[in-house]
Amino acid sequence: MKDFRFDPEKGGLVLVDKPLTWTSFDVVGKLRIAMRIAAGRKLKVGHAGTLDPLATGLLILAYGPFTKQLPHITGHDKTYTGTLTLGSVTPSYDLETTPEQLQPWEHLNEADINAAFAQFHGELMQRPPNFSAKRFEGERAYWLARDEERAHLVELPPRSVRVDRLAVTAIRGPEVDFVVDVSKGTYIRSLAHDIGQALGCGAHLSALRRTRIGIHHVDDSLSPAQWSERIVPPVGG
Repeated sequence: MKDFRFDPEKGGLVLVDKPLTWTSFDVVGKLRIAMRIAAGRKLKVGHAGTLDPLATGLLILAYGPFTKQLPHITGHDKTYTGTLTLGSVTPSYDLETTPEQLQPWEHLNEADINAAFAQFHGELMQRPPNFSAKRFEGERAYWLARDEERAHLVELPPRSVRVDRLAVTAIRGPEVDFVVDVSKGTYIRSLAHDIGQALGCGAHLSALRRTRIGIHHVDDSLSPAQWSERIVPPVGG
């Protein structure tokens, strides 16, 4: 976004490359402070779809009047690159929790893996991870999933999602790199878990990067620190 000009009156979009371990709320908080200082007043700031702390990549923020565009942007298709690790599962379907139920994976060849990936294309019914922000009986599922006494009660219903492209890009022992284009609401963690179940050895998501939301690409984004330096009082402001 080389032509970016901070305009608190009109508002605008900010394309952020979210760092690893940062929450989406962390990013919004940091840039909200920078915008408040630059504008000399509070500004409304929001994002178009969260990224998990263990994921990196494109996070779209809007500020001022442009926040009204966020629901529309959130509905756009998305592209991710990622890595799943064969041979174990995790309760969260990623590395937020510890791998368990170790299973042999060495017997699988490239054809086996590609055949399993090919099963997950088009319109699918997908069950969200229990470690997600979805509500279950009025509570956030991730709170229940972390409660040892109630975790077994969580059973989120499957929902319809769409996978337009899912391709293996590299295989390094148990680690399988992939690229995927999906509709709104698709959980890549669930996709990795389901592929592991199809292969019979289990799998969990071990890396994830969002590279595109609609027409917006991560190549045009900046880090939160870089944005903090570019968000300055408007000329004449």
